[in-house]
Amino acid sequence: GGGGGGGTIDPGETLLLKAVDQQTMAQGFYHDRVRGDRLPRKLIMLDKSIGNPNKAADAERFMFTRSAFDEFPDLWIGDTDFQNLRKISNVGKQLDKFIWGNAELRDFYSSDGKPLKGILVKPENFDPKNQYPLMVYIYETLHSGLHNFRAPSAGTSISVPYYVSNGYVVWQPDIEYDTGYPGRDALKCVLPGIQMLIKEGFINPKAIGIQGHSWGGYQISYMVTQTNIFAAAEAGAPVSNMVSAYGGIRWSSGMVRQFQYERTQSRLGASLWEVPMRYLENSPIFWADKIQTPLLILHNDQDGAVPWYQGIEFIMALRRLNKVGFMFNYNGEEHGLRQEVNQKDFTVRMQQFFDHYLKGAPTPDWMINGIQAWKK
Repeated sequence: GGGGGGGTIDPGETLLLKAVDQQTMAQGFYHDRVRGDRLPRKLIMLDKSIGNPNKAADAERFMFTRSAFDEFPDLWIGDTDFQNLRKISNVGKQLDKFIWGNAELRDFYSSDGKPLKGILVKPENFDPKNQYPLMVYIYETLHSGLHNFRAPSAGTSISVPYYVSNGYVVWQPDIEYDTGYPGRDALKCVLPGIQMLIKEGFINPKAIGIQGHSWGGYQISYMVTQTNIFAAAEAGAPVSNMVSAYGGIRWSSGMVRQFQYERTQSRLGASLWEVPMRYLENSPIFWADKIQTPLLILHNDQDGAVPWYQGIEFIMALRRLNKVGFMFNYNGEEHGLRQEVNQKDFTVRMQQFFDHYLKGAPTPDWMINGIQAWKK
């Protein structure tokens, strides 16, 4: 407003608005005007992920990417109203020789009645008459990534297209939280989704794995103390003891960790001295004697977000209790693996771990004899 100076928008100009359907995660674009004297006009809506368009300098043409779980983000061009569309690159042709997967959005309810969504990815040669091993990946809410293309890659967490291509079904459920008991909230959201899929008949109920990193790693560490539904689990950089973690710092920044437990992601809602039992009840280490699930832990000695003594505390508890547990530390690595050689190494070992417990593959030597320090 004011006098039409720089930075103002002409009410008569046409605006290009990006739209996302919150129910289906379809994406597209609308035309509208600031003055709002008419409804926005739909230009395009697709069950795809559509990148922000770039306009040609001297023509009424857009260039943008379009992608889905099974569609590489190749380049497209078209008119500025998204008509006369044409694909001008074909990098995705490389996918043709691989067994890929198909992603779908599923609705379900938590055990206390909250409506939730999740992403279910099946192999493209899926046969509903078969029973598949199920890999569950968690963090918080994930369904907005339904149409994201993910190239197979080594790293800290599972590569969804790689696991699907190798005979797994992958489930990524949303998790929603109240204040006070985040581990319990995770159980309320994760277990009903799994039970829904088991009832549909194509999941082997004895071959269910779960994987997550950081906050996902914490939730998994807690859940395996409360349920035996998982045949194997991997927890990356997990907090296992909220009491000792509460009094620590983030080594990379020096920031105290107390705020995280009282007010942000850990969601306990009060200090250690106000609700001491809440800190104990939410800490996996105090329930470790209940664990019956083989557990793989990744925690690196230069982790600046979650001090790696959290992983040490947990693996020492598992060893003292004669539980099946393994821990990997890649010297000099941070919260997530950065060096390609380590990403590849851990990706292979995590796959061996899950293939053994979920698909009956032979036990790898490192699970029997460990890895000597001089061979790292």
